[in-house]
Amino acid sequence: MLTAKEIMTHEVVTVNLDTSLKDLARTFVETRYSNLPVLDSAGKLAGVISETDLIEQKKPLHIPTVMAFFDGVFYLDSEKHFQEEVDRVTATTVGELCHRKPVTCGPDTSVREIATLMTKHRAHLLPVVENDQLIGVVARLDLIRAMED
Repeated sequence: MLTAKEIMTHEVVTVNLDTSLKDLARTFVETRYSNLPVLDSAGKLAGVISETDLIEQKKPLHIPTVMAFFDGVFYLDSEKHFQEEVDRVTATTVGELCHRKPVTCGPDTSVREIATLMTKHRAHLLPVVENDQLIGVVARLDLIRAMED
């Protein structure tokens, strides 16, 4: 059975946590990739960012409904969700917008397991990590190519 190391892309385009969203947009356009791994200052995988994350950043802020009761104000929506929305629309770097706990796989992960992970987590890109180092990525297109063989 095929494994990640047999179908992964070895030469990976990455961005850093401090990459500006303008530079991220340029990278998406230049590479034509729609998902990229995000590395920290030590070169370790810190997250994943997608074109969708960048597009959603431009959505209007949803102001939560509140209810005044005596001297208190109560949010009818989650305060945490509202704070996440504020953080999203005010983000200026990849680190402020990326998904910090990406689903990953190892080099010996089977194609079947990769497909399961991608489906379960709605992931379009799985970073392949070995000994805490990013060694490649498996994108949905890599899985489709593997089906041709």
